[in-house]
Amino acid sequence: MDALSTIALIAGLGWASGVRLYAVLFFLGVLHHVEIYALPANLQVLAHPVVMGVSGLLFFLEFFADKIPGMDTLWDAVHTFIRIPAGAVLAAAAVASADPGLAIAAGLLGGVIAAGTHLAKAGGRVLINTSPEPFSNWIASFGEDTLALAGLWAALKYPLVFLALLVLFILFVLWLLPRLWRGVTRVFTAIRRPDAA
Repeated sequence: MDALSTIALIAGLGWASGVRLYAVLFFLGVLHHVEIYALPANLQVLAHPVVMGVSGLLFFLEFFADKIPGMDTLWDAVHTFIRIPAGAVLAAAAVASADPGLAIAAGLLGGVIAAGTHLAKAGGRVLINTSPEPFSNWIASFGEDTLALAGLWAALKYPLVFLALLVLFILFVLWLLPRLWRGVTRVFTAIRRPDAA
């Protein structure tokens, strides 16, 4: 694997994990199992039948939990402590056999990217949940499902395209996060003190 592909894989694992961790785990396991994509040695365990069964079940649960307004926010809150470390671990595992120092650097990069992606996703969903109709929530959820898998596929097959889009995404998130923070703060203030809304 060349340097560009390695960087795209590290970044792609972190980025997609911040959106749909279980879909990423299941999707990678399936790709390796049916020999569409050969995973690095330390990630081949994702194709183990038990790992695929558990990740597939969790993907199924997340798929439906994420479509229910309010439940999606609770799910995201809990998964703050799962998606970010998992993004770091997956990114590190992708290169761990090559060099331990590179694995630590990859883990840090994967964790930071997963954190940014997760916070943008979770914050956006809190704001979307203030809408009284469920359709915007469903559209956002289906969009995230599609985006996570398409982004990961691009990272695996079209690394340069993925990295260019990732730079644009990072710039967008840097612009968006302060606005999301203010919006989320207003939502939670309104919940605690309805007269403040």
